[in-house]
Amino acid sequence: MGAAAAVMQPTSAAEPAWPDDAVEVGRIIGAWGVKGWFKVQAFATEPQALFSSRRWFLRPPEEPRVARPVGNAAYPQYLKIAESREHGEWVVARTVDVVDRSGAEALRGARVFVPRASFPTPGADEFYWVDLMGLAVVNRLDEPLGSVVGLIDTGAHSVLRVLPEGAQGEAAERLIPFVAQYIDEVSLEQRRIRVDWGLDF
Repeated sequence: MGAAAAVMQPTSAAEPAWPDDAVEVGRIIGAWGVKGWFKVQAFATEPQALFSSRRWFLRPPEEPRVARPVGNAAYPQYLKIAESREHGEWVVARTVDVVDRSGAEALRGARVFVPRASFPTPGADEFYWVDLMGLAVVNRLDEPLGSVVGLIDTGAHSVLRVLPEGAQGEAAERLIPFVAQYIDEVSLEQRRIRVDWGLDF
């Protein structure tokens, strides 16, 4: 049995169920070294969600073609992470199921998910992007501006992409900087963000 095939065998007879609160946090982009380590492109500047969970769940890439070694079986459903750390612009990790470079290469392209419940607790006035998605946005006059459909990271700060109800396309979006100057309140309990922003902005 080759090394790539060994990757596909779980260490436990009972595989964990796919978490209901799974959040995509990165993608495996290839092997790192010769001892089974692999590189992950994290989707957050601070990839703490990857470090907070020792069990990563995998899904195939959305692209129809990702270069992988010939003859590899399907991706495993999850990986039991032994170590992970930042290395330059990547996160590098190893799992107890992979012991060589060919096994790590067999994971190339896999999308990495972790349970939202395993994320570290954010600090005061800090929010995970995934928690802001779908929140209703109103201004100080309680006029509805739409709901959050995405965020943009400008480097200096994040920007909310707010789409009014019934509108379609990027041209209809309101772009509201996620900074204290414009954000009055974020209530995850009420699923609402109150902003200092006019309907005509």
